[in-house]
Amino acid sequence: MSLKRRDLMLGALGGGVLAASGAAHAADNWPSKPIRIVVPYPPGGSSDIIARSISQPLSEALGQPVIVENKPGANGNLGADYVAKSKPDGYTLLLCDVGALAISPSVYTKLPFDPSKDLRGVTMLAYSPHLLVVHPSVQANSLKELIALSKKSDINFAVTATGSAPHLAGVALERASGARWQYVPYKGGVQAVQDTVAGQTQILMNGMLATLPHVQSGKLKVLGVSKSTRMPLIGEVPTIAEQGVTGFESGTWQGVRVAKGTPDAVVQRLNKELITVIRSADIRSRLAGQGAEVVTMAPAEEEQFFGKERVRWAKVVADAGIKLD
Repeated sequence: MSLKRRDLMLGALGGGVLAASGAAHAADNWPSKPIRIVVPYPPGGSSDIIARSISQPLSEALGQPVIVENKPGANGNLGADYVAKSKPDGYTLLLCDVGALAISPSVYTKLPFDPSKDLRGVTMLAYSPHLLVVHPSVQANSLKELIALSKKSDINFAVTATGSAPHLAGVALERASGARWQYVPYKGGVQAVQDTVAGQTQILMNGMLATLPHVQSGKLKVLGVSKSTRMPLIGEVPTIAEQGVTGFESGTWQGVRVAKGTPDAVVQRLNKELITVIRSADIRSRLAGQGAEVVTMAPAEEEQFFGKERVRWAKVVADAGIKLD
């Protein structure tokens, strides 16, 4: 081997060692500046509520400001793409409905990022089942009555976003029960809820965390819960499964993901601090009072969950023939 070639190889090797050393040093010093939590939906939804609940205690735990930033668009894919393409250093977090993110590859013919390859899981935070709600003027007090009504009258189903988890839950329920409704798409859950409250649409499925206040105020009427067991907070409301749609379960799963390549040490620290914060008595009690259950996972468990959700919803999307450009 020539001396020049040997020097080049040694230089390349040395550069690699220095780069690895630099990455390790950066992880050791993390965090040394403010952290952003990107919520890829408009303010007021389930993910936004949780992000704002944890931002201050997470800031105190990490010793750095934690800023919540809403980047809505394309059913959450705009904000997710932003985080996927961010520097993998742990300073830009994605807090979203992980189940909805798993749906995107099946619904969209083209995505600017791959949720499996460009993002990695940190932890799940909470689960909120979907509530099946209607405007109070709708002459139905059970799922059975709603199905019968849908076969006689036109019923508009407010879709929080085309291809979203609530949308596909509505499609799955329609197919399983024999109901018929027309889908009216919105750009987010807040707008869909507002129009259903106003009576412009008649039916909605949405996360309990963001929908329950409107039920408690009497502005919406709840007919069912998309969970395997009843929710203690509204224990008188039967599950959809109890009302004849065996095994039906859906909901929103809020979790945190970061850009692929984020150092393991940073991911593990984030996992530890996020779990401590979300499990605190104050936040757990607050979320429970709004209909959300604290659910946490190790990074590997969150990855496994994401993979299973991707397979599960791909079948629903294929059966319904839903595709977006």
